[in-house]
Amino acid sequence: MAELLRLLLNVSEKAANVARVCRQEAPLFELLVQEKKGAEKNKKFIKDFKTLADVIIQEMIRHDVCAQFPELNGFVHGEESNTFENGLGESVTVTVCAQEEDTMALLAKVLDGDQTAASLLTNAIHQKLQLRDEKAESLQISLNPDDVAIWIDPIDGTSQYIEGKDEEEPDEGFCPSGLPCALVLIGVYLRATGQPVMGVINQPFKCKDPMGHGWTGQHFWGVSYGDVNISSFTQRSLQKRDHLSVLLSSSEKQAVKDALASIPNSTLMYASGAGYKILCVIQGLVDMYVLSEGTTYKWDSCAPHALLRALGGGVSDLNECVRSHVNGNDGPRPELTYHEPHGGSKGVDRWANRGGVIAYLDSSVIDKAAAALAGKI
Repeated sequence: MAELLRLLLNVSEKAANVARVCRQEAPLFELLVQEKKGAEKNKKFIKDFKTLADVIIQEMIRHDVCAQFPELNGFVHGEESNTFENGLGESVTVTVCAQEEDTMALLAKVLDGDQTAASLLTNAIHQKLQLRDEKAESLQISLNPDDVAIWIDPIDGTSQYIEGKDEEEPDEGFCPSGLPCALVLIGVYLRATGQPVMGVINQPFKCKDPMGHGWTGQHFWGVSYGDVNISSFTQRSLQKRDHLSVLLSSSEKQAVKDALASIPNSTLMYASGAGYKILCVIQGLVDMYVLSEGTTYKWDSCAPHALLRALGGGVSDLNECVRSHVNGNDGPRPELTYHEPHGGSKGVDRWANRGGVIAYLDSSVIDKAAAALAGKI
């Protein structure tokens, strides 16, 4: 599993490079965006887009992981359909081929014969990249790849990626919107129980290079399995605070906003991207992230959930937490799992976090939120 973590760190950095390459030329990027239809669409958004960058990143990760770990064939799942329509109306199934020239030929077909763009993307996909992380390289964990599966969100926060606002993330605090909210998320979970055990988050657009060479990024990882809880973050001791900061989506229901605002000494804050909001909790920038609707999915939460578990936190079903509070159940709240689709649903809805989510480092904040939201959701 240490080998798998090292591989996921490397492919996450390759993915970040692909995301940056696809944003370098505006005319190129305009060719890459396609609206999702039907069952692929997130009902939260009037328009829901996928980009060729999303599809390429997903298929590149799947290709590289299965090449090194054949036992994961069929167990690497992603958000996106890998079918893309080019400017001539032809449907092209995007895959990463064993040979660079075959990948380039396929991408050239998607890009209406643009050989320069296809070459640029192919080079990023097939580069040999080693992301050095001494802490990850020293990790020892006995877990068989046969026992796990993977969720990929190739670019979480696609709308922010498409809009491409160049606002940089401050040294302290977070960006409410813009390119820093777009993340590559790779989460590993147990096939038998759905428990998240490993997560890699890559933030391709952390800050702009002062020399004018585009953006530079950063990565994070965490492992939580058995007695092993380790991450790229320093383990923090939780300090009881009178103040409570709650991170929300700007589209959250007003009744939920009002209820959470009624918690004494609370502050409501807003940011884009489900993965980015959970990352803000991981970094200790806010106390919790709350979403009342089922508009996030397993690929959004799996990777950051594993990081939170490594730090002693978690991600739970919000409705279940409120129900438990109302019923006077004092036990630990059940956390989200990732292995079973919802029966009777189609498309992306099979993998929705239907009951909403609450992400936290300190589980004591759950009861504060649940008490405020009782009867409101």
